[in-house]
Amino acid sequence: MMRKILILAREAGYEMEMEDIANNSFMPESCMKGSVAEFYECLDKEEDHFHKILNAAQAENCKLKFVASFIEGKASVGLQHVGPAHNLYHLYGKDNIVLFYTARYADNPLVIKGAGAGADVTASGVFADIVRAATL
Repeated sequence: MMRKILILAREAGYEMEMEDIANNSFMPESCMKGSVAEFYECLDKEEDHFHKILNAAQAENCKLKFVASFIEGKASVGLQHVGPAHNLYHLYGKDNIVLFYTARYADNPLVIKGAGAGADVTASGVFADIVRAATL
């Protein structure tokens, strides 16, 4: 997700590096140390932490969505509570969505939604890049 928002920010003309993106992690710090096996052990130990996050969202009639945003030159990623009226609420599976808030779309964003992951989508993107490079 950080890479995607970095690419979009750069395409918008901003000079940005990965370190410039705020990563608002929902993971307990204790789980971010050690081996892969220790990570999975920590997840089991921290189950209450994750239930609290989920229960807080559900108490607000929200879903949890991992969101990247780029606002006024600042990028961030993190878990957010998303209510039923938000465009991200009905995002499922491998789909991605980009919301553009601009001078023309200040209150109601321009929405682009579609497949964003998986072998077929990735392969078609790589193929398009190869064709474009070959025709330069």
